[in-house]
Amino acid sequence: MAMHIGEALVGEGNEVAHIDLLIGDKDGPVGAAFASALANQTMGHSNLLAVLEPNLAVKPATVLITKVTIKGAKQAVQMFGPAQFAVAKAVADCVEDGTIPKDQADNWVIVCGVFIHWEAESDKKIFEYNYEATKLSIKRALKDEPSAAEMLSKKGAAKHPFSGV
Repeated sequence: MAMHIGEALVGEGNEVAHIDLLIGDKDGPVGAAFASALANQTMGHSNLLAVLEPNLAVKPATVLITKVTIKGAKQAVQMFGPAQFAVAKAVADCVEDGTIPKDQADNWVIVCGVFIHWEAESDKKIFEYNYEATKLSIKRALKDEPSAAEMLSKKGAAKHPFSGV
């Protein structure tokens, strides 16, 4: 496997979770993106490893990348707290339930784009929505969903919730 791509939007309001992720081999393009994300930090975009608790990183190793600029301590704590734990728990649960084969957990890496709205309030919702969106993204990625046929069959009726049209 070189690279699989997943996406999911779960929830509502300012706590809505929108996950974009890549999953693939450490020695392929996802591995390069993983290393780059950890090595290239910028102000307001602090990328971090998914950990279940300090000193207990998940396998496959997973890096969270911020999809918006983190503008204050509250938003940073939400990223380094409920969002980080949600992604880590989802990855661990996907290994446990077989979505991610256990024998690949040391060979694959995940790059996970996480959105935290600057006006999000509920840490509980941030956790719940990001957990569900991450699990769904991983499942979709590893099944290569949606297929081109599904995308084409639904494109005429598609309504993007944030398009303004």
